Amino acid sequence: MMPKLSYIRHDGTRTDVEVSTGATVMQSALERGVDGISGDCGGACQCCTCHVFVEEAWLNKLPPVDEMEDAMLDSTAEPRRANSRLSCMLTMAPELDGLVVHLPASQL
Repeated sequence: MMPKLSYIRHDGTRTDVEVSTGATVMQSALERGVDGISGDCGGACQCCTCHVFVEEAWLNKLPPVDEMEDAMLDSTAEPRRANSRLSCMLTMAPELDGLVVHLPASQL
């Protein structure tokens, strides 16, 4: 069974998808044409165009933010929040089944 993932755009539009274990939240959005994630650097944690806000209930299930992601989050188009993450750094796993991320109004 593939984990489920929900993207909620800033206007409230929700897209629910099933994703492969091992795929990143960014890759899954790009593969499905989810508006709001552009992933300009291709997932190298160098551009901040895959910024998401993770629903609070999921934060403790994610790996901690590393130094590179932490530095990049300070450069996002929409101001960083406590639940900000770069979706290229979030790899889907069975324990993330049901993950919900909110997309900012702008990535640029």
